[in-house]
Amino acid sequence: MIELKNDALNFTFPKVHPQASLHFNFQRTLRIPDDGSAYSLPPGLGSFPLRHVDDYAKNVPAQWIKFGGVILPMYQSEAMWLSFGSEYVEDHGAAYPFAIKVAAGKIDAVTGKEWTNAIHKKPQDYMVAPPQPWLDGYCIEKGIIRQFVAMPLGSGFSAEEQITGKGEYGGLQIIVYPMKREVFEKRFPKIRLAKMMRASMAEPLCECLSAPLPNMGLAPGGRMEQEIYDDPFDFEDWDTAQASRCFVHISNSLVWRAITGEQPPSTPLTAREYTDAGYPWFSYYDDAATAMEGAEILKKLKSVMEMGRSKGDNPLPENESVTPDRIIQLRNKLKKDQVREGEWV
Repeated sequence: MIELKNDALNFTFPKVHPQASLHFNFQRTLRIPDDGSAYSLPPGLGSFPLRHVDDYAKNVPAQWIKFGGVILPMYQSEAMWLSFGSEYVEDHGAAYPFAIKVAAGKIDAVTGKEWTNAIHKKPQDYMVAPPQPWLDGYCIEKGIIRQFVAMPLGSGFSAEEQITGKGEYGGLQIIVYPMKREVFEKRFPKIRLAKMMRASMAEPLCECLSAPLPNMGLAPGGRMEQEIYDDPFDFEDWDTAQASRCFVHISNSLVWRAITGEQPPSTPLTAREYTDAGYPWFSYYDDAATAMEGAEILKKLKSVMEMGRSKGDNPLPENESVTPDRIIQLRNKLKKDQVREGEWV
């Protein structure tokens, strides 16, 4: 079952385990410069508003109603990242693991292949949370992604259009599989009450439809340092008979009010404004996880800026390169439960 609560999706599988629950959040963020450099992780700037598509059936394309799911607003050239948080099962001392497959315009963000509901091991077309805490874009090479950047569907920028030649779907597609209960209980046996740790969650980290077309796709933006981790479990550990999937439609923020009657969020900070204000960027390293190689299909995609130049256009007017002065290292060279002391003075 999928529930929409507080602008987030909650996937639950009570038939598998009462605490098999995955929290899925869509974060606003600044768009990193699309200049060929690889940037650190930008911050989260709050959640996108998320609404049931069925609540606005009279105001959205018929295809959106057919696909069901939820809608969120994004400005053209705005960026986003996805946060995964699995419920911590205290008497087993572990967060419940899930296999997560994410596509944009029905193009798998890990492999670049077209969408199927099934997950595959070779090549691996899904992520596992934990340990994967988030996803910021398309996995183009080992340790590097290209940031998700919203562009109008039909403009030719999205990964979907570059790979298939068609702008048919847009948005995001998500399917989640839980670990089999017997596998979870075997891999993470119950611990004695005296030994229970008050651990936190394993992944806290973390006017009218005839005017601009509402449907947005996700194009590959600037390069970012981020690892997509190999599945640390056996492929047979996943309960493929139990799955929940959701279509996340992306509405152009300029028509969000016409659809929902709500004001869209304000435009986000630029990378230059954020960096000049002295705010931190982030770097995340998990030495217990193994990074996957990127997908050749995705590596060949043109970034938004590269595609714009080929069209004689400038789709990213605020694309000035920046040099972050403050980069906070998250989990770098720390043991599993070691607390990072941080910078106080």
